[in-house]
Amino acid sequence: MEYIHAFWVGGLICALVQILLEKTKLLPGRVMVILVCLGAVLGAAGVYESFLSFAGAGASVPLLGFGNTLWKGVKEAADAEGVLGLFKGGFAASAVGISAALIFSYLASLLFEPKMKE
Repeated sequence: MEYIHAFWVGGLICALVQILLEKTKLLPGRVMVILVCLGAVLGAAGVYESFLSFAGAGASVPLLGFGNTLWKGVKEAADAEGVLGLFKGGFAASAVGISAALIFSYLASLLFEPKMKE
């Protein structure tokens, strides 16, 4: 059942974002920022953890999960280190994911010939 919940929740998130992109004049970058901020707000409100336990990867993989990861990192670092943790926590929590995205996108660019749009 975990796979089914992850599939339909992730699909629903993607479908809602696609509807938002097509029915409004919001640019993709702004929608991405909205999703990251929404994930952080849901994490701060304490709602995201129960959503994550229900949906699994369907909730953690999209940008909502990235926002929640940033929130958790900032919260833990601020609790441990005070004000300095506010600035440091998000970087430490998201470093592995960002590094993986950069490394794998670079490897993909080596395997496939990227072309500039004309």
